[in-house]
Amino acid sequence: MSMDGAVIAGIIIALVVVFTVLRSVRIVPQARAGNVERLGRYYRTLGPGLNFVIPYIDRVRPLLDLREQVVSFQPQPVITEDNLVVDIDTVLYFQVTDPRAAEYEIANFIQGVEQLTVTTLRNVVGGMDLEKTLTSRDVINSQLRGVLDEATGKWGIRVNRVEIKAIDPPKTIKDAMEKQMRAERDKRAAILTAEGQRQSQILTAEGEKQSAILRAEGERTSQILKAQGQSQAIDEVFQAVHRNDPDPKLLAYQYLQVLPQLAQGEGNTFWVIPSEVTSALNSVSKAFTEALPASSATTAEGGRRELSAAGSEAVAEAERAAAEAKAAAEDSEMGPRRIEAGRPNLDTLADANPDPAHVVTPDPSGTIPPAERP
Repeated sequence: MSMDGAVIAGIIIALVVVFTVLRSVRIVPQARAGNVERLGRYYRTLGPGLNFVIPYIDRVRPLLDLREQVVSFQPQPVITEDNLVVDIDTVLYFQVTDPRAAEYEIANFIQGVEQLTVTTLRNVVGGMDLEKTLTSRDVINSQLRGVLDEATGKWGIRVNRVEIKAIDPPKTIKDAMEKQMRAERDKRAAILTAEGQRQSQILTAEGEKQSAILRAEGERTSQILKAQGQSQAIDEVFQAVHRNDPDPKLLAYQYLQVLPQLAQGEGNTFWVIPSEVTSALNSVSKAFTEALPASSATTAEGGRRELSAAGSEAVAEAERAAAEAKAAAEDSEMGPRRIEAGRPNLDTLADANPDPAHVVTPDPSGTIPPAERP
């Protein structure tokens, strides 16, 4: 019986020794720290690695995380300078730099940082209106960081960055802002449309201007080339006429052929037969006169009959040309026509025609008597 009690006591003592040894050894992970209290008083801070403490005398507090931590706080209502309530959601980045101060200077440093952030945020945003609050996030972040870093320094905490995650104005303010933004967008769209139309009209006008200039230059060049071509054609005709030396009888005959065409126009209501017809008829009569050379073998009466026949044909040809011109003038659409004809020099034809039966007696009015018309 005594042996069993000794074995049990030995086992108990061994277990106590093992448990004591285990309690005297503490392993701290990297980026962690633990405060040691000896008999209820701060003794030292355990660093990463293997650490030894005195069991039942030293007590190790919960380990603190020395890495940078991110804490997102709930949206907090804040009143702006223009008496509008907005909900601001913030994110805080901090790091524990002094485990002893973070453990003994404040009971809960997370809650302290949150409340300090809310109060500082209300002080900063309270001096701004809504528009400035929405557009000045960097200013708010820098002011919050400066105040929090200074206040949390004695807590063993360093605030690295404070970010505003969201600023939510009331729904009525959101609707008004959306309407304002829509109006601004419509205004910018109208301005851009007007600018586009203005630029389009300017470019169109410039294009039309350049087109008109180029068209005018083309017309000028075309007219110059046409004038040069006409000048060269006239020069060629003139040189050809003088080089070939045409007979005046041919020119007179062509002149008589052109006269009826002068009255073919639709708007010709007044047609004047120029006095050059006299010279034309004179040329024709001379042509027929010169076509009969005088010869001693020709009898006088035979010569008179031939001259009379030639003169009659010339007079008939002239009267026929005048009649065709007058008929063309009378057939026009504009009412009565007036034919003013130059009185041909029929005396010359009379001299060429010795037969009194074929002599045309001129009328004082300057026209050919109807009885003598063919």
